[in-house]
Amino acid sequence: MDPAHVDPATGLAAAMAGAEESAPGRVAPATLSLARPDDWHLHLRDGEALRAVAAASAAQFARAIVMPNLKPPVTTVAQARDYRERILAALPPGSDFEPLMTLYLTDLTSADEIRRAVDSGFVKAVKLYPAGATTNSDAGVTDIAKPRAAIEEMQRLGLPLLVHGEVTDPDVDVFDREAAFIDRVLEPLRRHFPALRVVLEHITTREAAQYVAAAAENLGATITAHHLLYNRNAIFSGGLRPHWYCLPVLKRETHRRALVQAATGGDPRFFLGTDSAPHPARLKAHAAACAGCYTAPHALELYATAFERAGALDRLEAFASFHGADFYRLPRNTARVELRRERWTIPESLPFGEDEIVPLAGGEGLDWRLVA
Repeated sequence: MDPAHVDPATGLAAAMAGAEESAPGRVAPATLSLARPDDWHLHLRDGEALRAVAAASAAQFARAIVMPNLKPPVTTVAQARDYRERILAALPPGSDFEPLMTLYLTDLTSADEIRRAVDSGFVKAVKLYPAGATTNSDAGVTDIAKPRAAIEEMQRLGLPLLVHGEVTDPDVDVFDREAAFIDRVLEPLRRHFPALRVVLEHITTREAAQYVAAAAENLGATITAHHLLYNRNAIFSGGLRPHWYCLPVLKRETHRRALVQAATGGDPRFFLGTDSAPHPARLKAHAAACAGCYTAPHALELYATAFERAGALDRLEAFASFHGADFYRLPRNTARVELRRERWTIPESLPFGEDEIVPLAGGEGLDWRLVA
């Protein structure tokens, strides 16, 4: 049985029981100042859902790579431009949050569309979803050879390819799909396109962390707060808990520890990506629960909790504020934010248009709070 156990009565402390401990003798700071961080993997949805969640990310981050898996997906620069305008319109007055747009790679994506993306200035990456891998991925790539011309143009122009790293073969166990993707898809892809800049999104396994650490500098990886804080026991503690269900799914404790080591180790190829994925509570507590954890309102506080448990608060700024910007070849933010040591309770639910949404660990306590 995994050594970490999540008890709903004791929350985050129990989630990390038996895990990393802060360095002995180190005095815990009362405040933590960071260059304003960015979120390099974010779902904002559209319509009422977008208007309900945009402000939460804007309060936490300066910029975000926005995922294109809408219905219909954002496959062209014109669609990305329109979506960007809807995001900007949904932000609170005076917000300077910058959405960085992505295109959804399909079997039919052309090299011309890639050139238009680079010329636009606001499309910063292209997202590869294996067809059927996650929410709204049905239009994804069925065979990596089909969009070859588009990928060749991305390599030539330096536009990053972001990959949801799971195979969809029903014969592969859900807990093994990331490792299988690396062997079957990612490694052959990188051999065919050795100069292609790739981000392996929301990594969840020791194998993925080791693969990125051993690779050339043109391969990076995002890591979520929930994969740093929880192992797969969290989904089943006290019953089936759908608000901890995400894709890629939480893994064993050995994998969580490897992710913590990667995130806190100072390697610039690992950086923050929340993968905050809002769904109405009624569709999470459902016979076919939607995959995704909503962490946007308290993302930095969750990351600070994970880094403090690892005795690595001094490395949070680089992971959250520098590594991603450097990988994307964008300027680092100069404004700063402050986290204060303050006990508070995550809301049990939040408005979500005519529905409500349950943030990850709703009703539980945190010891860090972002200063408004």
